[in-house]
Amino acid sequence: MKTGEWIYICGIIAALILVASAVLIVCRHFKKSRKSRHLDEMEGLDFEYYCADLLESRGFIDVEVTKGSGDYGIDILAEKDGVTYAIQCKRYQAPVGVKAVQEAYAGRDYYDKMVGCVLTNQYFTQPAVEAAKKLKILLWDRGYLETMMEENEN
Repeated sequence: MKTGEWIYICGIIAALILVASAVLIVCRHFKKSRKSRHLDEMEGLDFEYYCADLLESRGFIDVEVTKGSGDYGIDILAEKDGVTYAIQCKRYQAPVGVKAVQEAYAGRDYYDKMVGCVLTNQYFTQPAVEAAKKLKILLWDRGYLETMMEENEN
């Protein structure tokens, strides 16, 4: 085989590998996008139970969804590795603001838990991020939730 033919064949193989990689990336993105849309279509209470199940599958124990009203802003109580959590779930259509952070802060103390957290299908406003830093509240946004979902599949 001549050098030119060899280079041509290697080029074709490289092109096929690139096309296959691109198809795989698009398929993964479509699958991830479809699951993410499912989060956005849930009712609030369904989202809370979905998150509780997801946390359990990720090693959290004593996972409990609080009662709907009078829960002091906390939707899920849980524990992992000896750390207790008070979690505020927000299934929103827009970025989550400071109020959710304040509720997690108050609820953490009310339930006497070590960590307060806001878990959402969206992202957080800059003021919410700043408040969370000051109040030491964890923010688990859409990206974090999708990562938990992906890791749960494996």
